Formats: sequence, structure tokens, C-alpha cells
Amino acid sequence: MAKIIENNFGRRNIRLDENDIIDIVREYQKVTVGSFTYQEIRDKLKNLELYIPEDLS
Repeated sequence: MAKIIENNFGRRNIRLDENDIIDIVREYQKVTVGSFTYQEIRDKLKNLELYIPEDLS
């Protein structure tokens, strides 16, 4: 599960575990199937809403 890491510079980092990465790649492959050009992929991804759950511990 994604974990938000605070830092002293005001910008947070998000740590992803292996399951998060696999989920993102799986969603990317599902959304971009049938796309043959870079622009087609960008157009499909532009409309994608992807959420990663935050680790609350």
C-alpha cells in the first residue's frame, strides 16, 4: 500500500510497494491496449483517474 513520507522541504514523497507497482502497470496495460502511437497512449492516459490507497499506519 502506498505510504506518504513527509520531508522538511514541504513536498511529500510516496513510497510504493511491489503490489502498487504491479497494479499501476496492469492498469496501464488495460487502458492502452490497442494504442499504437505515443500520442494515442497519452490521450488515453490523460483521461485516466488512478488512485493509490494511502497507508495510514
